[in-house]
Amino acid sequence: MILNRKIFYQLENWKQKNNRKSLVLQGARQVGKTYALREFGRRNYEEVLEINFKKTPSDAEIFNGNLNVDTLITAMQFRYPEKKMIPGKTLIVLDEIQECEEAITSLKFWTEDGRFDVVASGSMLGIDYKRASSYPVGYVEYLQMYGLDFEEYLWARGIKEEMIENLRQMFLKKEIVPTAIHTRMMELLREFISIGGMPEVVSAFVESMDYRLADKIQRELLTGYQYDIAHYAVAEEKVKAEKCYLSLGKQLLDKENHKFQYKEVESGGRAYKYYSSIDWLLKADLIGLCKAVSDIKYDLSDYARDDIFRAYTTDLSLLISMREFGLKQHIVENTILDNTKGGIYECLLADFLIKKEFPMYYYKNDTTKKEIDFITQKDGAIIPIEVKSGKKKASSLNWLMNNNSSIPIAYKFMDGNVGMGENRIITMPLYMAMFL
Repeated sequence: MILNRKIFYQLENWKQKNNRKSLVLQGARQVGKTYALREFGRRNYEEVLEINFKKTPSDAEIFNGNLNVDTLITAMQFRYPEKKMIPGKTLIVLDEIQECEEAITSLKFWTEDGRFDVVASGSMLGIDYKRASSYPVGYVEYLQMYGLDFEEYLWARGIKEEMIENLRQMFLKKEIVPTAIHTRMMELLREFISIGGMPEVVSAFVESMDYRLADKIQRELLTGYQYDIAHYAVAEEKVKAEKCYLSLGKQLLDKENHKFQYKEVESGGRAYKYYSSIDWLLKADLIGLCKAVSDIKYDLSDYARDDIFRAYTTDLSLLISMREFGLKQHIVENTILDNTKGGIYECLLADFLIKKEFPMYYYKNDTTKKEIDFITQKDGAIIPIEVKSGKKKASSLNWLMNNNSSIPIAYKFMDGNVGMGENRIITMPLYMAMFL
């Protein structure tokens, strides 16, 4: 099935720019980068030349020697004589570009020449694999891609844009959602938690409505991520990075304290041994970090601690797949215990924030017992966010808003409906977080 993705609009905005640079589309494996570029090329260009350095390693020979654009075009025409290299009407896609250092270097010259639109994509682009240099500074623009977010999932499930826009207006106007709509949205949200946003999984599920099939594909993808770690990580990181990644299921779903703890990776684990592995997973787009802050003031990055953080998978489905299939059944049937549900809802909010590329922080003071699940910021404003599995009071959020008049608004996301509480705290259904 054809999935509608927000990245199409971002790619089209890039195409409309004057003097545009070569584009690098980053993201973890299997989030839909190749599909998105093919569809974008089909819609917007007369000709698309796709070179996949993993599928056809010999194509790297095109970039051996002189990287002058005329030389590169001639070499491409010899290998792909059926392709018409029309300036201004041809898109050149360099897929899995991490496998060819010379192709990375060539991006500078494509940008300087300007006759052809060039987009590079691949996974593991944030790590130093097979190359000693970085992308040509000043000659490349970047876009980050993730799995489907909840709004894109609703599109795939056939929810009309008009319905989503109605919900958006309810969010903006803080209007109560009609009960029938709220109930259906919560059903779809629980479905999304179980299925996640990996395109192959979503397509298979929408066509079959088979949770077992979706689960099988999720576990294959999780295994593929483990293979990627083994393939791309340097020798001293392979085992450590995999252990850190696979520990997230326990770290986030089995404990009330979701701070990343090295002792959960292995008995006696310490930061000095494993922190480099966390950094590697971050650069490989496999996790997102939510750092603790010592104070809740703008700019939050000034108060962030590098040694205390929570780590989340960049797609929620991969985290849920680290547990047995029965968890998905409990999620969909809404029969999870509150403690586990709270952890899952927290991870759901992280999924929303990661895919919106919001910076993530949290606050916890063991002395005062005050804790704010998420704090983000935009346009100079701090936005605190609490996530509740039931109708519990947000005492820490009330404390924060009572003592920080400069914070304009705070959100509490929960199972319930829309409500305007005291202290500028807005209560919203969990699914409304897609409109943050």
